Amino acid sequence: MGQSTYRGFASMDHEKHLEIARKGGKSVPAEKRSFSQDHELAAQAGRKGGQSVAAKDRSFFRDRTLAATAGRKGGHASHGQRPQ
Repeated sequence: MGQSTYRGFASMDHEKHLEIARKGGKSVPAEKRSFSQDHELAAQAGRKGGQSVAAKDRSFFRDRTLAATAGRKGGHASHGQRPQ
């Protein structure tokens, strides 16, 4: 029988994936687990992430048309999921 072509995490069975995922969730305090519950925390994380990239390397910063197109796509996608 040949060896699996998958390595690391991909080679583990489903139960092992779940076990690892559970540990990850428990390592974060409950109040910081979900950005959907704390919008200010999400905003702070977004600002921190944005500041870690030089302004010249931010694609939306350089290309307003790209930003507008992405915003429209996101709006269409999110509104398409809502029941009519």
